[in-house]
Amino acid sequence: MSTHPDPQAEATPRTPRLTRRLDERLTRLGVTGRFARDGLLAAAVTVATLLLLAMLFWIVAPAEGLAVDPTWAWLVLVLCGVQAVLLCLRRIRPLLCLALVVALQLVVVGLSLPEMSIRGLAPFVAAYTVGTLRPVRTALLIAGVATLAETAGAVAIAVLVAPDILLATLGSLTASALTYLGAAFVGGYVATYRRYLELVRVRAEEAVRAQQAGVQAAIGAERSRMARELHDVAAHHLSGMVVQAAAVERLIDRDPAAARAGVAWIRAQGKQTLDNLRLVVGVLRGRTGADAGDGTVPVPGLAVLDDLVRTAADLGGPVELVREGQPREVPPIADVALYRVAQESLSNARQHAPGAPVRVALRYLDRRVTLQVRNDPPPRRPEPATRTTGGVGLVGMRERAQLIGAEFTAGPTADGGWAVTVHLPTAPEVARAATATAQGDPT
Repeated sequence: MSTHPDPQAEATPRTPRLTRRLDERLTRLGVTGRFARDGLLAAAVTVATLLLLAMLFWIVAPAEGLAVDPTWAWLVLVLCGVQAVLLCLRRIRPLLCLALVVALQLVVVGLSLPEMSIRGLAPFVAAYTVGTLRPVRTALLIAGVATLAETAGAVAIAVLVAPDILLATLGSLTASALTYLGAAFVGGYVATYRRYLELVRVRAEEAVRAQQAGVQAAIGAERSRMARELHDVAAHHLSGMVVQAAAVERLIDRDPAAARAGVAWIRAQGKQTLDNLRLVVGVLRGRTGADAGDGTVPVPGLAVLDDLVRTAADLGGPVELVREGQPREVPPIADVALYRVAQESLSNARQHAPGAPVRVALRYLDRRVTLQVRNDPPPRRPEPATRTTGGVGLVGMRERAQLIGAEFTAGPTADGGWAVTVHLPTAPEVARAATATAQGDPT
């Protein structure tokens, strides 16, 4: 086992502030690693032990009328000092350290006077260290063995010298139990508290990581929503403006009046595009009502589906709107989503099947609302440039349908056309869920 681990491992964020400062100062002084720092602790305990015993032997004992042999006192001082020096092994060899400390303590007990029970600081520190490094049950078992070993030695000595064996046995057992079992219990408590702090720290870090992941997910979802909204607005209006501009280019010499009318339409369509973009940006910024735009642009929904169909028909190709059933309100987010699906479907039909008849059917059934946009095969094959869209429109429509809990299908028809269908359940429980979703995503 290495005796020089990374000193940074000694001072983690979970350690108390005073301990971190001490670790930092010891590191600056070059005292790194467990053995070096335990050696410094052993030196401090040695000095404290010698001072306390010297006061006991040469100040307290004479004051109590006890005569202490200097040779005996120095021998006990040396043994207790060696005990304290052995603490340099307390973390790299904790069991060996405790065993040697107990062995020397037996010698000290054998040399002790009947009137005086002598115990240094090393047994407390060694037992405490075992309590911090071992599981609680294991540490208490080891401390119990040390207690029994010292008590057995004390009993053996008492049989030879003590007049009252029972009193000596009880006294030694009590002192040993308080020393080893008490110190091991305190060490186990401290280790448990440290593990608790570590668990709290780990959970706090996991909570921070989860929060950051949630924020990143929310940012990604917001970006997708912005891209979806801007794509819907731009694809519908700008594609119509491109078609109309091509027509104006052909009419500018042959029919100037029609060309001017086409330019006026492009100008009006451009203004409407800007208004819609302002509305989208305003909603995405969290504004509502008039603050979302200039106060004149309505929020798109099924109520203005006729205007959408009329605009699509003006760009070329017959577009028919069919309504079936008794109209009823749907949640705001579903209202916007269905409108956007119809808008994108008409743009795709104009782009992929120019001139083909388109039929928009909005059906209010008992338990659902169905929107279908179906176009016939194009009378002529579209130019390759007009067929390249990257598939963003279908992805956006599918995402909108998933957002409102609707069933989305899109694909070719039997006659070679294309159909987009959205089935929105409107059962009471589904309607409540969609309304709750709408409160969290107004667009």
